[in-house]
Amino acid sequence: MPHVRVKDIVKRFDKMIAVDHISFDVERGDFFTMLGPSGCGKTTTLRMISGFYEPDEGEIYIGDKLVNHLPPEKRNCGFVFQSYALFPHMTVFDNVAYGLKIRKVPKNEIKKKVTEALSIVGLVGYESRRPDQLSGGEQQRVALARVLVINPEVLLLDEPLSNLDAKLRVYMRSELRKIQRSLGVTTIYVTHDQAEALSMSTKIAVMNKGKIEQIGTPIEIYGAPKTKFVADFMGLSNIFQAKILQVSGELKVIETELGTFNVKASEETSGEGSIYLLIRPESIDLEKVSEFNEPLKRNELYGKIVESSFVGGISKYVIDIENNLSLTVNMQDPLSKGIIKEGAKVKVKIPETGFVILKP
Repeated sequence: MPHVRVKDIVKRFDKMIAVDHISFDVERGDFFTMLGPSGCGKTTTLRMISGFYEPDEGEIYIGDKLVNHLPPEKRNCGFVFQSYALFPHMTVFDNVAYGLKIRKVPKNEIKKKVTEALSIVGLVGYESRRPDQLSGGEQQRVALARVLVINPEVLLLDEPLSNLDAKLRVYMRSELRKIQRSLGVTTIYVTHDQAEALSMSTKIAVMNKGKIEQIGTPIEIYGAPKTKFVADFMGLSNIFQAKILQVSGELKVIETELGTFNVKASEETSGEGSIYLLIRPESIDLEKVSEFNEPLKRNELYGKIVESSFVGGISKYVIDIENNLSLTVNMQDPLSKGIIKEGAKVKVKIPETGFVILKP
């Protein structure tokens, strides 16, 4: 049985539908991320799981228990807010101990549990400091310790790293995932940051306008997006409106404004209706040419490099094809292969497996 099950839930605010009939399961010990732009319904969903909002339709289960009408304190969920919500007048110890005091845990047990929680987040020795004496990363750790100390059944995190600077955010991703793995606590995480979701999650649900567009592993979400929105949101470029001309098993002949391509893809398509075709930037091969005078084969194009940049392990190119159309290309190992300069003429070669068929 899934540890958390969300079944066909709906949430309305006045006449606006914030969450529109979504369903997903979270297995015990998973790090499940809800990813999407602002206003897509991810935080509203998290607040329904925690009990701060009640769904207008649908059911939420934690374990085998229906929790729709249970208040937050009866669900044994730990919630880390984006703002951390620390009490400014309290010490670190008292902030972490707050939930235990409300539960009337004996004083000697409170001290033991708080010390254990601070040890988990690496803040032993900070007990007497106040929040204004801590860095942003330290405040985030206190907020995490405050929920871990109550031994929650499910950990809920609402963009907890968004207030940190870029370097600290990357470090805290690793630390947070390390803590989650060591404790084995089921975690549901909300973010709009694609890198966070890809680096931390076991499963990702990409949300858009109150609905779930796709659920999958990080590799599935990035490597096999199902819709144009998912591909766009994950930062994938080279997306063109397309039409299927012919289907023969996995091999399709697909027409785009860029040209006609042989595409080898496992997606089942009827050949009817509009689709989009994603050309993977890392799948494209380039060959420098002096002139555009040789006849081209299927899946080949001529172009001119209008942007060339070195980005560590890859060289990134923007190639002008024709009719104001362009392609982005990511070439691996530029130090050994060399970098093609702006203005160079190139032949673009795309393998049959270098495409993904997307739904609108």
